[in-house]
Amino acid sequence: MDPSNLDKQSLPEEPRFLDFPHLPDDATRDGKPLLNKYSSTITKGHDFPGAQAMLYAAGVPDVEAMKNSPHVGIASVWWEGNPCNMHLLDLGRIVKESVEKQGMLAWQYNTIGVSDAITMGGEGMRFSLQSREIIADSIETVTCAQHHDACITIPGCDKNMPGCIMAMARHNRPSIMIYGGTTAVGYSNLLRKPINISTCYEAHGAYLYNTLVQPDSDGGDTSKTKDEIMTDIEQHACPGPGACGGMYTANTMATAIESMGLTLPGSSSTPATSNAKLRECNKAADAIRTCMERNIKPRDLLTKRSFENAMVMTMALGGSTNSVVHLLAMAATADVPLSLADFQRVSDKIPFIADLAPSGKYYMADLYEIGGVPSVQKLLVAAGLLDGDIPTVTGKTLAQNIQPFPSLPPDQVIIHPLAHPIKATGHLQILTGNLAPGGAVAKITGKEGIRFVGTARVFDKETQLDAALARGAITPGANLVLVVRYEGPRGGPGMPEQLKSSAAIMGAKLTNVALVTDGRYSGASHGFIVGHVVPEAAVGGPIALVRDGDTVTIDAETNELHMDVGPEELARRMAAWRAPRKTVTRGVLAKYAHLVGDASHGALTDQF
Repeated sequence: MDPSNLDKQSLPEEPRFLDFPHLPDDATRDGKPLLNKYSSTITKGHDFPGAQAMLYAAGVPDVEAMKNSPHVGIASVWWEGNPCNMHLLDLGRIVKESVEKQGMLAWQYNTIGVSDAITMGGEGMRFSLQSREIIADSIETVTCAQHHDACITIPGCDKNMPGCIMAMARHNRPSIMIYGGTTAVGYSNLLRKPINISTCYEAHGAYLYNTLVQPDSDGGDTSKTKDEIMTDIEQHACPGPGACGGMYTANTMATAIESMGLTLPGSSSTPATSNAKLRECNKAADAIRTCMERNIKPRDLLTKRSFENAMVMTMALGGSTNSVVHLLAMAATADVPLSLADFQRVSDKIPFIADLAPSGKYYMADLYEIGGVPSVQKLLVAAGLLDGDIPTVTGKTLAQNIQPFPSLPPDQVIIHPLAHPIKATGHLQILTGNLAPGGAVAKITGKEGIRFVGTARVFDKETQLDAALARGAITPGANLVLVVRYEGPRGGPGMPEQLKSSAAIMGAKLTNVALVTDGRYSGASHGFIVGHVVPEAAVGGPIALVRDGDTVTIDAETNELHMDVGPEELARRMAAWRAPRKTVTRGVLAKYAHLVGDASHGALTDQF
């Protein structure tokens, strides 16, 4: 082991990574910066002849390239069977070609992923959040082990983006992210309207409650059965490659990361199959060379100011609750102080202005047509709400990057004027109280009200709630707070998303229902929902003590999540509580449950 790393054994415990030998940051040859800072360790001289032999076999063309060309890793989160990721290998090939034209060596590889939409409502969803850690681990591993000098990541689905950024923060070598892009908007011929992946789950609720019918207000056909309508929705909700089209988690995280300066401008709103996305891939080589020449590294860009921008864009556009757990994880990995209080502070000052799905009418592809995310950034920078002076991967500031983009058209209807927002403050609210002393995250757009009081009905897993919905046991009438527990990071395990149940409730039009869980909700979820309850039930959090019939209050004005149970009764219940036996004791989920921290600190697996 390198002596500098051995010396760390005598240092106090603190976040630290291995040091790797590399050329000085200001190393030059013939007045030009040397870009092979890390790869030169194994390519100079003959200290590592086996490494050089393998690299020649892998495609290094000659001695000149071996000794002087920098190595750029191109990490696609590619796999077949999921539209969010199916095209990323092809995008990676374009990036590889553009990097090679710059005289650099480009090495493609990929990591794994999990389709949230495919696994939603099933046991496979338990693998979703932990895939973020595997993605980060994989990219960190390849970058460091292979002595890459730079990294270009190409993610597509929800956990992909934070996983890529966490890896960049760990290895801290010049890096750029290219978002795979959003999908096109689907269309149902039988419902005669645009649809998307969320439609499938909401239609399922209507299907269960026998209210899934064709519209009767336009004079069109009304003869189709609910099964025919469901089949039509399933066949047309996802028209092709790209991430789910609303302001769901994938688009939320891509928008946040672009606003932090870690992508080329426009990346988050450029559709997956557009020519503009191909041009972005071609431009990546110029940008990564700029980062290498100027020594722009991820931790230079991952700052409190840039995280502030990420939160501002998330609040303004109505982004996913999952942004909280992911931004917290990214910040902790980069040693940037960020807490739930920061999200509430930003939510209190930023208006919600975007009429985007899931709570709104339009999709990211529609926003692209009126200027995309850069045009929204221009609006917010001009208003003093977004920091345009942060540095970015282009070597320019964010304000300089967006200057060439048009302002929002005056006649567009997707982004509301700041003076007339959908909601005067952000839709994400951080709640605390005797049900969530460590915090919880609520998505409250204002359309469903800002306060809800109801009678608790408790389910120890989402499958129990799904079964109750399937048999019609959740009915209109008195207000109900459906509490789903033992679905946290450890108890799930895996903190699964619960779009199947939340969307079914919306589809069944059960407006008398609110949802509370120590698990997560999908970015496509909407309604009166509260997730990320900390402490989770599996570790004895108060959510484990809620009983059927308790009165639960969700108040977005006072930021309170409270059950009407006194401290003495809670103490009695706690004394009687016993932790359930672990459902998984071997394999990746067992390792995850053993290592993972709580959601209020990002649900990380390396904070020990």
